[in-house]
Amino acid sequence: MATAQEALLELEDVKKYFPVKAGVLKRTVGHVKAVDGVSFAIKKGETLGLVGESGCGKSTTGRTILRLLEATDGKIFFEGENILAYDKDKMRSLRRQMQIIFQDPYASLNPRMTVANIIGEPLKIHKLVNSKKERDERVAELLHKVGLQKEHMKRYPHEFSGGQRQRIGVARALALNPKLIICDEPVSALDVSIQAQVINLMEDLQDEFDLTYLFIAHDLSVVKHISDRIAVMYLGKIVELADKKELFENTLHPYTRSLLSAIPVADPTYEKERIILEGDVPSPVDPPSGCRFHPRCPEALDMCSEEEPVFKDYGQGHWAACHLTEREQG
Repeated sequence: MATAQEALLELEDVKKYFPVKAGVLKRTVGHVKAVDGVSFAIKKGETLGLVGESGCGKSTTGRTILRLLEATDGKIFFEGENILAYDKDKMRSLRRQMQIIFQDPYASLNPRMTVANIIGEPLKIHKLVNSKKERDERVAELLHKVGLQKEHMKRYPHEFSGGQRQRIGVARALALNPKLIICDEPVSALDVSIQAQVINLMEDLQDEFDLTYLFIAHDLSVVKHISDRIAVMYLGKIVELADKKELFENTLHPYTRSLLSAIPVADPTYEKERIILEGDVPSPVDPPSGCRFHPRCPEALDMCSEEEPVFKDYGQGHWAACHLTEREQG
């Protein structure tokens, strides 16, 4: 992982539990362990892809970093400072540096606001403009950066396509000149052809503004295109983390191998071995003992159901939490 000196963002054993209440008195009878001891770091200017099945805790991790959800435990360092210790005012000021692009471009934009107001609202809240004219000039500049026109300022979200709406969401995230952007499945609701356009736009903007991305997705082929490193998440825990080339060429965790086998191949004559996982993802309210993947793992050992594997570095920044890997790598 990145050292504390070079990391823009660093998570240390972050947990987010949601209480499960039952009965007339609504007593807490358990917890949904959505994020359960996640640690990783992101260097300035890089893109870390965070992948996994639906419900594994990816989006919760992103929202916890921004403190849209409050962490249950752990530490989150941004530029070396633990932001979980910040009070409300200090956190409000920090939000200029950390922004989010939401998954659904149809639900994340206020239908009653014009594009000028949607993008201009953060500028007004953080007092970065002194007049409506100044605001409109900045909004027009941002729209140009994401491939839209100044004339679009007066329109409402329903007048745009899904790809255009997501471009508006990108412009809103850029408005405050942030250092970090959490991209929460920003292209999963878009057509494949539009996905490529938005991904290419985000790469261009990253180069121009020296942005750092946490790119959350369930599609490994998309993540491979945009990411420098990839973290694989399963049931609230990171099970593998590596440089994207290393992850694809030297996969260490059985769960990652199953995800890679599901990536479609364009060549119909190419026969690819599919790893079909049996059963459903276990409930995060009562996760399995030992390795959480062991009930579905085709390579599980006896010890996998008893001991939780250690998340360790196997060289060149390639981390994995797997008893089988530990035995094979010695």
